[in-house]
Amino acid sequence: MRCSMSKRQRRTFSTEFKIDAASLVLDQGYSIPEAANSMGVGETALR
Repeated sequence: MRCSMSKRQRRTFSTEFKIDAASLVLDQGYSIPEAANSMGVGETALR
């Protein structure tokens, strides 16, 4: 029996989203987990 699992696509984030996330950490002093929670994504999405 063959299992046909489809490959998951990675999410893509806009440049604006990336700048906003980086600003939370670099300019506003958020930790990565705090910034991820604030942006509504998982912590690994910001690493």
